[in-house]
Amino acid sequence: MLHLFILAFLVASAFAQRCQIAAPAEWSTVAPGSNITVEVDRPMTLSSSQEVAVVIGFWACNGPCNETDVTQIMGNVVYSGPYSPQLVDAGFKPPYQNFTVTVPSHFVPGREVSLNVAHFTLIGAGLEPFLETLNITLNIGSA
Repeated sequence: MLHLFILAFLVASAFAQRCQIAAPAEWSTVAPGSNITVEVDRPMTLSSSQEVAVVIGFWACNGPCNETDVTQIMGNVVYSGPYSPQLVDAGFKPPYQNFTVTVPSHFVPGREVSLNVAHFTLIGAGLEPFLETLNITLNIGSA
């Protein structure tokens, strides 16, 4: 019984650490070569954690992105480095960090791309490694 409690606690702790892409909105249209802001939110948590890094990339889908497994692909990496979300307004938003990145200029207008984020953190009393990948689909518009 104790093993089940510990397992449930570890699973709950891992899900509490999950980030989300708050901006841009899914299905937004972005232009090749343009700068966009990617906002990565991390919900408040009661368990201990130590943020390590995020990687942000774009992957040009061959057809609709929902028909391609983009969960393990980073594509064109536009940011790789520290992640240090800050609580700016406790009543309005969770802790977050904004990243200004450039949409690759070789993307073809009219196509879908996957905006991918890999998030690495250490969680719990023993600081166990936790890695997650997130993605949203964007449309490529005219430059």
